[in-house]
Amino acid sequence: MRISAQSVCAAIRDDIVAGALPRGARLAEEQLAQRYGVSRVPVREALRTLESEGFVVSRRHAGACVARPDDREAADLLDIRALLEPLGAARAAQRRTEAHLKVMRGLVRLGRQRAEQGQDNDLRSLGEWFHETVAQATGSPPLAALLVQTRRKIAWLHPLDAAARDAETWQERGALVDAIARGDAERARGVVLAQLDRAPGQADRGGLEAAMRAGRAPAPRKPPVNTGRARS
Repeated sequence: MRISAQSVCAAIRDDIVAGALPRGARLAEEQLAQRYGVSRVPVREALRTLESEGFVVSRRHAGACVARPDDREAADLLDIRALLEPLGAARAAQRRTEAHLKVMRGLVRLGRQRAEQGQDNDLRSLGEWFHETVAQATGSPPLAALLVQTRRKIAWLHPLDAAARDAETWQERGALVDAIARGDAERARGVVLAQLDRAPGQADRGGLEAAMRAGRAPAPRKPPVNTGRARS
């Protein structure tokens, strides 16, 4: 069975985020093809996609390698999320379908059960599925793509920030679903802003929207960043 470039892209991205392919690691097409059991064609396509997402860089005479984002880029991602996710929640409240709500409610129910029972293995994937569903519920493919891509990079650069596995997190997600179900865009926006305020490594965002309306940029900060090289 032919494996698509999209599947190969997801596999490489997952290994980058997990640290199995560390920062700066060379990404030789032949070695990747062997690693994932595919030909070099889908690997080449996957690397182009990952380069556009910022996970991979290509240099003349050196080929492709895993990117090495600096502290500023890592900090900027948190600012971008603080702007995008409240907008995404508000749009989801305005545009969601019953199918979206069904999936989100089911994921919250599963997430709560797993968290209460201490079953951490599935919580990360459930959380990713939940946020991708919220992104899809915005009804805007460009906004959904930005939301998903930003979360993936934050999971890479801020792994502690991305964990979010406890029961309280799933209760907050349940509150978000309730606001989205009621079509309450402002409530949905507020729930997300409150979640971001409490996220590890996230600066206080209480006055973010007022500052942006006044034309002031958020104050710079240096959050903890996963910039260490993988140990051999």
